[in-house]
Amino acid sequence: MFQLGKTIVSEEILENDFVCNLSACKGACCVDGEAGAPVENDETKILEEIYPKVKPYLRKEGIEAIERQGTYVKGLDGEWETPLVNGSECAYVTFAENGTALCGIEQAYNAGGVNWKKPISCYLYPVRIRQYQEFAAVNYHKWHICDDACTLGTTLQVPVYKFVKNALIEKFGIEWYEELEQVAKDLGHS
Repeated sequence: MFQLGKTIVSEEILENDFVCNLSACKGACCVDGEAGAPVENDETKILEEIYPKVKPYLRKEGIEAIERQGTYVKGLDGEWETPLVNGSECAYVTFAENGTALCGIEQAYNAGGVNWKKPISCYLYPVRIRQYQEFAAVNYHKWHICDDACTLGTTLQVPVYKFVKNALIEKFGIEWYEELEQVAKDLGHS
């Protein structure tokens, strides 16, 4: 681990390769699991505000879950997260004809309906941020459903930090990312 400003960063984001392989996993990260996607405090208001514009892109089951539970919920860990349909898939998930999970928020964004792509936790995945009082921990989340993404990342030689470059810049800024690139270079991971 190393420190960049007020973040503690795991070297795993430099050492491991990753490129989402939706044709293999079909977006399983939006469907599997026991909790919704983490939502930051400031994102709760965004979810409330954009919901009417995102709603036309959602499935009936997702709309019902959101209208019953809310645009975000308190998870078992006490943190905010997206609501779930049937305790499994994210309420904001939609499905392509081939069964691939897609994000209804991102579909609204791509269509120009909203100016917010999706929760930063989704945009950053497989990087997970844990905010503490004095710093944020930046870690690589390993999940067996992403084995194909790791294989594709290795084939294409794309380390995790490069795969999520735009999301890291959105979260921490360009200067932070440039420092991260320098650390990767210094450690022989560029």
